[in-house]
Amino acid sequence: GKVSFICCCVKMAAFTLRTLSSRLLSASRTQSLLAPRVGCMSARNIGEVSSFPDVSNYKRDAAMKSFSSEDEKEENDVSRRAFTYALVASGGVVGAHVAKIVVNDFLDTMSMSADVRAMAQLEVELDAIEEGKNVVLKWQGKPLFVRHRTPAEIEAAKSVDISTLVDKQSDDERVQQDKWLVVLGICTHLGCVPLSHSGNYGGYFCPCHGSHYDTSGRIRKGPAPLNLEIPPYKFTSDSMMVVG
Repeated sequence: GKVSFICCCVKMAAFTLRTLSSRLLSASRTQSLLAPRVGCMSARNIGEVSSFPDVSNYKRDAAMKSFSSEDEKEENDVSRRAFTYALVASGGVVGAHVAKIVVNDFLDTMSMSADVRAMAQLEVELDAIEEGKNVVLKWQGKPLFVRHRTPAEIEAAKSVDISTLVDKQSDDERVQQDKWLVVLGICTHLGCVPLSHSGNYGGYFCPCHGSHYDTSGRIRKGPAPLNLEIPPYKFTSDSMMVVG
């Protein structure tokens, strides 16, 4: 599966890094062995310098080979560089692919699952709601009021002078279809759940602190500072509505 493939890629990358590090270590050892002898040559006569230590065990076979011409030597150097570049490039490709898999798996864990997406939207059958009734549903853990308004309630909501309202909104701004009012059943004062068809304006009433809302869900009296919140919704047909 994915885990086996990732392990294989990591092993390949580790092998590449070990190869490069061993080459660098061999080169550093050679330089450390040669450095003292070079210092001795500057401090004593050339004739007094003893023979250089044998470092042939640290060299590759290609480095020990003698070349008959400069062209052969240059061709060998190019081949060695090409091999090194190929190792580095392959390690980079493997690392990038592993990183891509890790990032994709992380994003998959962050995306919404099917049950969460199902909770994000709510389908409401409008035919089941009689005129004059207010049904209480649950959407994303919040109470949702869907009200089938009567002609009298619609007229009362539209006849209000907006200048007298605390949170100034017309009824047309709050509904998509005149007969359907969709609001969250949470009082904007302290988050209580208001009672339907109650209060001085026949809309909603919060008995906790006495906030009165009209048939458009607008605050008309009491401590609540805002109208009842309207969730995102749309009508998919004459008899179906989707909230969310």
